[in-house]
Amino acid sequence: MTCQQVKAEHQAPGKLRPLSIPGWKWEKITMDFVVGLPRTLRKHDTIWVIVDRLTKSANFLPIRLGNPLNKLVGLYVSEIVRLHGVPVSIVSDIDPRFTSHFLGSLQGALGMKLHFSTAFHPQTDGQSERTIQTLEDMMRACIMKFKGYWDDHLPLMEFAYNNNFHSSIDMAHMNLYTEEDVAVQYVGILRDYDSWKVLN
Repeated sequence: MTCQQVKAEHQAPGKLRPLSIPGWKWEKITMDFVVGLPRTLRKHDTIWVIVDRLTKSANFLPIRLGNPLNKLVGLYVSEIVRLHGVPVSIVSDIDPRFTSHFLGSLQGALGMKLHFSTAFHPQTDGQSERTIQTLEDMMRACIMKFKGYWDDHLPLMEFAYNNNFHSSIDMAHMNLYTEEDVAVQYVGILRDYDSWKVLN
């Protein structure tokens, strides 16, 4: 297996508009979906990608396309709010109607009025797009090596992504939280994937 087999094709992007730099971890996030994946035994066919704009750390949540909004909100609260709190800003290239309904449902689930901004930027959300490209490369490498369903390997792919050096912050994502290196017990995920060492 070579890098060329698993790397995504990177075409020149259009003009991007810069976003303001967040002041705190998980204060401002981006979100997007990886759709069209093979359905797994757990009936997952989509990955919900949520990225912190400051630390570049990401959460990869397996879901089923068409899940009701209340189920997505419950998953967001249990997997994101539980660990990182409620964001003040969400940037997304997802349909703005979805984002608006999602945030309304999130307010209802939390029982409080939230004051945050949303932005629909088809060309601006480069962070989610780059994260998705890296995730897709990792998935190809992982499935080629270990076989099985992609959602079986997703937690370890998230760990590998967040525990690797990121050039824009000059450290691994996890170092921002732990201030020390996290022992990598499962390096086999990307053993044959050369470009995982430096995520851009």
